[in-house]
Amino acid sequence: MTEFMNFIFNVFRNVIRIFPFSFSNLPLKNTLNIFIRCNTGNTLAVDLDPKCDIKDVKNIIAPKIGASPEELKIIFAGKELEDSIVIEDCDLGQQSILHAVRLKSRPDFHSLKTQHETIIDEVLTDDEELPALINNKKDKTKAQFYVYCNTCCDLKTGKLRVRCSNCKSGAITLDSDPKSWEDVLKPRKISGHCEQDDCVDGVFRWAEFYFKCAEHASLGENDFSVPLKQIKNNCRTIPCLACTEIRDTVFVFSCEDAHVTCVECFRTFVVLRLRERQFVLHDDLGYTLSCPAGCPDSYIDESHHFRLLSKEQYEMYQRFATEEAVLKFGGVLCPQPGCGEGIIIDSDCNKIICENGCGYVFCRNCLRGYHIGECDSFDNPVSSDVQHITDATRASQARWDEASNIAIRVSTKPCPKCRTATERSGGCMHMICTRCSFHWCWICQTEWSRECMGTHWFG
Repeated sequence: MTEFMNFIFNVFRNVIRIFPFSFSNLPLKNTLNIFIRCNTGNTLAVDLDPKCDIKDVKNIIAPKIGASPEELKIIFAGKELEDSIVIEDCDLGQQSILHAVRLKSRPDFHSLKTQHETIIDEVLTDDEELPALINNKKDKTKAQFYVYCNTCCDLKTGKLRVRCSNCKSGAITLDSDPKSWEDVLKPRKISGHCEQDDCVDGVFRWAEFYFKCAEHASLGENDFSVPLKQIKNNCRTIPCLACTEIRDTVFVFSCEDAHVTCVECFRTFVVLRLRERQFVLHDDLGYTLSCPAGCPDSYIDESHHFRLLSKEQYEMYQRFATEEAVLKFGGVLCPQPGCGEGIIIDSDCNKIICENGCGYVFCRNCLRGYHIGECDSFDNPVSSDVQHITDATRASQARWDEASNIAIRVSTKPCPKCRTATERSGGCMHMICTRCSFHWCWICQTEWSRECMGTHWFG
């Protein structure tokens, strides 16, 4: 029996020698698949335990690039990560990119290491109170940015990232942290030193910030998301202006009082104003809205916030914005049903051809089929070459297609500004055009005035 056991042991030992393996090489559970990009141009894919620290990372990758761990520094989001930092504290997602840089001799002014707990993790704000609140260690919570992700097609939490504005590499260390949204969104605000070999070593470079979605695996350094800076964590427990509920995520208007609505009420507010065509075409900010409380200087300055609408609603927003821009610049919209093509024309041109749309030829003044003479003459009966005599009035009333046109002319009046047919179903004589928001008088068919209000407001 002893000889048999010795035989089995010898066979197992020989198998181990032929097929060596280490239990340490077995796949880890709950691993992060991370790309290590070296400044020499090589990229390594490694699986890291979230519990390991940066020193362990250096020990893993140093032999693969022919360097010692002491020669390496790891850069992520504009910071050199210290050896004691744990991977799970670095806000890394699956397939995130770390930059490994082999140390080189450098001027004394750049030999100092900036001490950071981790990557940029403070809310960007112009408020002076909030950073002090967040810097309180007892109350400190992880800050979040919000973005619109084109991959997820929805509002998501975001991650702030940085790269060299010259070579677009993420291997850049910042000279200072951004303190406000202006530092992040405007170019040439924060400087740094790029460690990429393609950039001259030690030369002053500008940092370029961008955002990524935090809720799906990274698609590389070109995976960008649009920041929604007016959507924030409700760290001050402010109730919604509309529903009075206290929600975790809120929209903060840029008015002096910084009114707050929850995201759901913001969507409802935008949809209602959109359907009523109550948006404003601002010269600098585009087709936008102001605070629902009517505060001055409170326009939404980033149109990507309207991506929170559904796909159909956002397409309506884009269409209305285009139409308003055409009308503002002296153009017209093709009146044919189902067309609505925007046409920019000369100020003295009355005959309009919808060349890029349906091909309809119409009159600029009355928006009906093009005709010679005054627009009023269009309603006069046109002589015919037929030999029998008919009553012109009855003939016009007997036309199947013309019946609806007569009803429109009788029950509606055109807006004096944009000529949109408007129906009055009751109430006062003060009309507000749903297309161009022009205030006009139903009786005078001119701009609404105090005289109209005093003489025939109610008829």
